[in-house]
Amino acid sequence: MSIIPVIVIVGPTAVGKTSLSIELAKKFNGEIISGDSMQVYRGLDIGTAKITTEEMDGITHYLIDVTEAAEPFTAAKFQTETRLLLESIHNRGKLPIIVGGTGLYIQSVFYDYDFGKSGEDKVYRAELDQLDNDTLWQMLNQLDPKSATLIHENNKRRVIRALEVIHLTGKPFSEYQVHHEPNNRYKPLFLGLDLTREVLYERINDRVNQMFEHGLVEEAKILYDQKLTDVPAIQGIGYKELFAYFEGNSSLEEAKELIQKNSRHFAKRQLTWFRNRMDINWIQAGTNTTLAVAMEKVTEFLATK
Repeated sequence: MSIIPVIVIVGPTAVGKTSLSIELAKKFNGEIISGDSMQVYRGLDIGTAKITTEEMDGITHYLIDVTEAAEPFTAAKFQTETRLLLESIHNRGKLPIIVGGTGLYIQSVFYDYDFGKSGEDKVYRAELDQLDNDTLWQMLNQLDPKSATLIHENNKRRVIRALEVIHLTGKPFSEYQVHHEPNNRYKPLFLGLDLTREVLYERINDRVNQMFEHGLVEEAKILYDQKLTDVPAIQGIGYKELFAYFEGNSSLEEAKELIQKNSRHFAKRQLTWFRNRMDINWIQAGTNTTLAVAMEKVTEFLATK
């Protein structure tokens, strides 16, 4: 059985992963798998900066709009689905390209995580569910700071699961997520896009402004009216901040500034994950040589497969 070569493009939000992936897919006969934990959900388009049909430019994409917002799409499910897709794409003579910023999801494809399979305590979980996001995250930060740096406080479901594992086993949740030996079925080339902090933050602020211009408030209001505010998928950046506005607890400008701030913090956490957990070939984004450098690395990689 032949080893499957996989191109993996990672980096913080708004760094330019999507456009690079399209160009590489065109050049190397590729198909793209989204490695974003939020773009799998239908109806979460503007707030997740979901790629449009026009932006796809004829390139086949997978794991976009595959489930409803009320149905959690876990890292374990991503691992299973993506591995099936890698086999299918490879068997059809195409080059699989994974693109995204959700580190745990992407890394799970190439290492055999067990995702904390330690049973459950429904009573304890129900007790935790009564607490607010900040309180839960602070609890996790005290018990397992390593996990706390990798799980956003708005991801209530994931924070509760981490606390539940600690409660059941007495061990940090992060210990259950250490990867084992690489899965030798795949040979990945990790390409990371990076920018200076100042330029990246400016891009993030601009992207949020564009989201508002393209109808983010209206998209969030639909979710709010459907009473989906407690659904894990809707706890992502770009929606929860607007719920406070709908409830009269903040102005629209305050909500926008909070989305920008939370997005900047998220980008910083993404970079921390990728730099600490994966062996990545970093490329400077936003230059006239970005594509050429990436193409050179992919060409060399494929020549040695």
